Formats: sequence, C-alpha cells, structure tokens
Amino acid sequence: MEKGMSGARMQEIADRAGINKALLHYYFRSKEQLFKLIIGRAVGNLLPRVLALLEADVDLFEKIRHLVGEYITFVSANSFLPLFVVNEINRDPQFFFKSMVSSEKPRLAGFRRQVDEAVAQGRIRPISATQLLMNIMSLAIFPFMGKPIFKAVLELSEADFQAEVARRRTEVAEFIIRAIQP
Repeated sequence: MEKGMSGARMQEIADRAGINKALLHYYFRSKEQLFKLIIGRAVGNLLPRVLALLEADVDLFEKIRHLVGEYITFVSANSFLPLFVVNEINRDPQFFFKSMVSSEKPRLAGFRRQVDEAVAQGRIRPISATQLLMNIMSLAIFPFMGKPIFKAVLELSEADFQAEVARRRTEVAEFIIRAIQP
C-alpha cells in the first residue's frame, strides 16, 4: 500500500512479512494476485456496509449521518487508502476496477428513489442521488488525500489532525444536510 503495485517488490514484501520470497509466490503466485487480494479486502470491508446503509429503510438525513460517520471512521483507520486508490486508478484503471469491483455492479435504486421522492416532496432542494453521493464522498475523502498539506499549512500535529477528523464525522453530515434543506 505504501509504494503502490508498480513500486513494491515481492522481495520487499516478503522481507516486511518476515517470510521468504518463494513462500510469498507460492501463496499468491504474482504481485497482481496479491494486489487483488489486498484491494478486495480493503474495499470488501467498506463497500458492503456502505451499500447496505444506502439501501436501508432509514430517513434520508439519518442515512447521510450514518454514511458519513461510517466512511470517515473507516478511512481514519485506513488513511493510506484514498491516495493509494487514486494512484492505482491513474496507473492502470482497467486493472484496478477489475480487481476491486465484482461482476455485479450495485444499482442503488432505493437510494436514488429516496432522494427523488425527497426532492418531489420539497423536503430537500433539487439534487440528483449521484450528485449527493459525490458530495458526501468528496467531503469525506479529501482531508485524507490532502493530509500533508493540511498539517503543514494549518500547523496541525497528528493528534490535532485526528481531532479535526473526529469532528468531521458530524460536521460533514450536518453541512450536507443544511445544503440540501430548502
């Protein structure tokens, strides 16, 4: 994860794991297979929870609060992941998406319907489910991608940065909710 797929060497990985390179190759066959497993586990831990939250029969504003909280909590524990994902997507988008996404793509019909109904009822300003989800994810992800910049410019220690991230769990959700309320 630190060096990306092209920067990592199997020998380095074996050394860090405290095993020999032959054993690493025996279990994973190639760096590509190891990469698929790592991405699958990382995304596999988050994606089902996020999809379940999006499709849950819960008030839209509560759903936003839960989604933001879940996502920021996950990324806080895996802060390397957003930058790693962006780098790997730019390196080889086809390989990355084949590694990450199952053959069955989520449709999010329930979430789309819920947003459309809230707009039609006048409960929220006109916005598509796509734009709403993009806004939520962008506000949740960017602080982790810009962490070195934020820490330097705002003179934040690691503890200070983590405290700000903890506040974002509620701040982002409430910001989004205020933005879409009529």
